[in-house]
Amino acid sequence: MSEEDLDRWTQEGQNREMYLSTSCSSFEMLDPHDPIISRLATHLFKKTNDYLQGEMSAGQDHYNLLEEINRLTITKYTDLRNLTVNLSKTLSEYNEMYNILIKPLLLQIDDIDAQVSQFEINAYRLDNYTKQLKARFKELEEK
Repeated sequence: MSEEDLDRWTQEGQNREMYLSTSCSSFEMLDPHDPIISRLATHLFKKTNDYLQGEMSAGQDHYNLLEEINRLTITKYTDLRNLTVNLSKTLSEYNEMYNILIKPLLLQIDDIDAQVSQFEINAYRLDNYTKQLKARFKELEEK
């Protein structure tokens, strides 16, 4: 019911002289009713219905939004789970490759370093010993 219809009915009701029952709020079948009040009540019920439909529609929209957020969250967590599984698999492969290929080479490098250190110590000892021999040889030559 539009506002124009409501205004028109209100004006028609004021222009006509109608018999009103002593109880305008009575809605019994045989009692005459004020047509303006009936129309206003109908308009009120329609507007109330529209309001409640809007509220239910808003609730449904919120529910749909939450469903969409949940779907996106599930997708995101699934992607993250797949990423962590792949990272774990790759890390396991790299650890295995380290233990098979790199660790033995590092152990060889450590062994070579230890041997070089031992050669260096022996070289210093030999150098000191040759210096001592040279000093004794010069002593003996001078005598």
